[in-house]
Amino acid sequence: MEEQTDNATSPVDTTPKVTGIGGIFFFSDNPQEMKEWYAKNLGFDINEWGSASFESRNFNRPDEINSLQWSPFKKGDDYFSPSKKEFMINYQVQNIEGLVNKLKENGATILDSIATYDYGKFVHIMDAEGNKIELWEPSR
Repeated sequence: MEEQTDNATSPVDTTPKVTGIGGIFFFSDNPQEMKEWYAKNLGFDINEWGSASFESRNFNRPDEINSLQWSPFKKGDDYFSPSKKEFMINYQVQNIEGLVNKLKENGATILDSIATYDYGKFVHIMDAEGNKIELWEPSR
């Protein structure tokens, strides 16, 4: 396990790994109708990006708020390519660079380079059964 210390001198785990679910994305014949159905029937609050966001606190770091995104995509959307599956899961990770290096060493398929945005870093991979996976290291 890789560790460093924070300002409180407690060890901080920096092991490259998944730390949670960041998003659930799936195909829909009519994403707008699907969003409206979930809003009307299950109380989903659809945000300006067209997804619902669910927030929770990190058990080990209670000051940290995590977010899970839920969003239907139009059936056949290229965002899921090259996967032929009707869903994609986004996993929250820590040490995305270390995780990508580990994946490369293990022969995993890396689809793109790490992209950095205000809200975090992203990279896409394929699992052993052809499911596209989005890895996201949120900005802290």
